[in-house]
This record gives sequence, structure tokens and C-alpha cells, in this order.
Amino acid sequence: MNNNAQPHAGKRLDRLPTSRFHWQIFAMVAFGLLVNWSNAIGGIMLAQLAEIGWTNNTLTAIFSSLTTAGMFFGALLGGIVGDKFGRRNSYLLFIALHICSMLVGAVSPNMTFLIITRIVMGFALGALLTVLFACYTEYVPSRIRGTWSSRASFIGNWSYPICSLIAMFITPLVTPNMNWRIQLVIPAILSTVVCLVVWRKFPESPRWLEAKGRYAEANVILDKIEKNVESSTGKKLEKIADDTLAEAKPKVIQIPYSDLFRGELFKRVILGSLILVSMNVVQYTLINWLPTIFLSQGINLKNSVLLNTMSMFGAPIGIFIAVLIIDRIPRKIMGSGLLIIIAILGYLYSLQKSMTMISVLGFFLIIFVYMYVCYASAVYVPEIWPTAAKLRGSGLANSVGRISGILAPYAVAYLLTTTGVTGVFIFLGAISLITAVIIMALGIETRNESVEDIGKADMDGKVTTK
Repeated sequence: MNNNAQPHAGKRLDRLPTSRFHWQIFAMVAFGLLVNWSNAIGGIMLAQLAEIGWTNNTLTAIFSSLTTAGMFFGALLGGIVGDKFGRRNSYLLFIALHICSMLVGAVSPNMTFLIITRIVMGFALGALLTVLFACYTEYVPSRIRGTWSSRASFIGNWSYPICSLIAMFITPLVTPNMNWRIQLVIPAILSTVVCLVVWRKFPESPRWLEAKGRYAEANVILDKIEKNVESSTGKKLEKIADDTLAEAKPKVIQIPYSDLFRGELFKRVILGSLILVSMNVVQYTLINWLPTIFLSQGINLKNSVLLNTMSMFGAPIGIFIAVLIIDRIPRKIMGSGLLIIIAILGYLYSLQKSMTMISVLGFFLIIFVYMYVCYASAVYVPEIWPTAAKLRGSGLANSVGRISGILAPYAVAYLLTTTGVTGVFIFLGAISLITAVIIMALGIETRNESVEDIGKADMDGKVTTK
């Protein structure tokens, strides 16, 4: 093919059989999600900082809220950077920033300095998560996009139990003042290894290059990918019909940021934002409040901790189930169906008094919640955008979702005090049901659809001929 013509990246990538190339991209994304666990160690660090007298309730609240604020701005600005400078460059930039902030944080002389570095960690992590989940959809064929994105989420969510196990192993060996520092150094070292591999092996997205009009570069990368696939599978790739690859006048897709606030793209901003608002409100309410909810149901502290631990084992199970079914069920049906199940299960859960029923329903509730978390954050929201605005759209939706994570705890605290557990779950159920309706009304079907077809409606009228 002429390097001055469009390389038809979408059609060439979507026809590829699963091969070593896909596993390599998966490994670099999944383990990037896994080892960048500065957020997962927040609670562990705060407990150790309290023990050495560095923090109190006020400072802990500031530490937590500013971390979330950093992630908010990271998601918002990370998408802009990723769409302007590319997927590979933004991956390297934000993982490097995250590594540096963790290493600097590990030598903090006081709590104020640590909180400042924590803001940077939050910013880098919020941007990195947005970049990884959104850009990954551009590398895998449409027929398996949901499954492979879910697999990446499955690997990434093991950071929480791994952090806890590391903390349990290290705690008897070192002082609390060294323990929290080591908790930052470990992911920084592991992330450095990932960063080096990404720098050497991670290709720029041909779809992004094509959207930017850099057809020759996209073509070179596509040729390398196709040779890699043929070498690893031992089979020649099928040719694409000549009429499909007919040389056309090159076109560049221009989608300014302001377009996210009008027309079809604005509908997708509303859709993606509400999907992530529901995810954040439900997920973080259960993560942060479940032990307190157990106590309010008359369960003692020891059993509350036990029930919480048992319930959280539902998280990896839920994501594993999502991996198996995500590409078998239409996206709109799956998202709205999960939210309806969560609303019903949550209400039934709030009525229970028996410890057996609380543990059983709580376990299944967490399973469905994390199926939805996988669906929302790893699959559906990242894939509803055209390539030219993918990271900015996903970043904007993620940032709105982060705001809900900041505000929801105050509503939950008020409802738990005034109306009890049932009031909290009615609140969560109402948000879930409203979002289910929005998905059915505004949602687009993306299962088995190419990235180009998903974004086609948004790109009408946005094409600039060069």
C-alpha cells in the first residue's frame, strides 16, 4: 500500500487472529494497571501514619480528599494529553510521573510534604487509568474487545489483596515509620520495570496515528504487527478486498474539546458520566462503609471485619464472570440489567438481620457490583468515543465520576444517621435504576462494532481534508 494513503488501521487490526502481539499488549496494559497501586495502599499507609503520630482524623480526611482531587484533574487533563501527544507517549509520561511522586513521597520529612506528593500521585494515577483503559480498546479486534478489556481489569483489581498481603509480611519486620515508606517504594520499583518494557515494546496506536493524518507511520506499525501475527500463528493473513482498501484522499479527523459539550458527543458525555457516577457511588460506598453498616445492623466489630473480608472476595469473582460473558451480551442490556440486579439485591440486603443472610446476600451483591465496575470502567465507557476524542471524552466522564466519589460519602453518612441502612440502599438503588434508564435511552450498542463505526456518528462533519 502507498504510505501516503490511508492505512485503514481499523479494518487491518480487526481482522487479526489472537496472537503473541495481543498478549504482549495485554501484559503491558494489565501489569501497568496492577503495579501502579498507590491508591490501593492509602488505607494501609494512613493506619501506619496514625501509629507514628503523623496524622489525625482531620489530616486523614485531607489526605484522602486531595488524593481524589488529584485523580479528578488527572482524568480530565490526562485525556487531553493522550489525544494530543499519543497513547504511547502519554503512558510513558504518566507512569514516569507516578514513579517519581511515589519515590519522593517515600522520603517525605513530614505529613504536609507527603500530602503534596500524594496530590501528584493521584493526578498521575487518574491520568494513567484513563489512558490505559481507553487506549487499550484501539489495539484489540472488535470481536474480543470487551473480553480482553475485562481481563485487564481482572488483573488490575488484584492490587488490593496483594497490597494487604505485602503489608502483613512486612509489618513484623520493620518499624511503622519505615513500613509506609516501603509500601511506596515497592510499586515504584515494579512500575519502573513496566515503564522500561513499555518504552521498548509498546507501539503507538495506528488508529490514533491515522486520525492525526500520520499515515506513513501508521502503515509501518501495521506492517510490523501483521508480520508479528503471521510469524506467531504460522499463517498468512487474509487479504482485505481491494475496494475496501481503495486509495482515497487522506483525511484528518478534527474534534475540538468544545465538541464534547454539544450534539452526539455531549450525549455520550452524559451517558459515560452517569455510568461512572453510579459505579463510584455504589462501589466506594460499599468499600468504605460496609464495616460501619454491619455495626449498625448489630454485628460486633470482629464479625464485621470478617464479613467485610468475605464479601470482598466477591470482587475478583465478579470481574472473572464479566470476562466470560461481556462479549456475549449486548452492552446496553448488560449494563442496565446489572444495575437493576444491584438495586434489588441492595434493598433485600438492607432488610436482613440474620448474619447468614447478610453474608450470603453481601457476597452476591459485591459480585454483581464488580461485574458492573468491570463493564463501566474497563469496557463500555472507554469504547463509546471516536478515536480523535477517545481519551478526552473518557477523561471528562471519569472526572465527573470522581466528583461523585467526593460528595457521596456525605450523603451516605446523613442517610445512615437519619434513615438507617435501608435508606442508604434505597439511595444507591435509586441512582442505579436512573442510570439503567439512561443507558437504555442514550446508550449505543458497541459489542462487536469496530472503533471506527462506533465513532462514525460523531465524526460526521468533523473531517478536514489535507
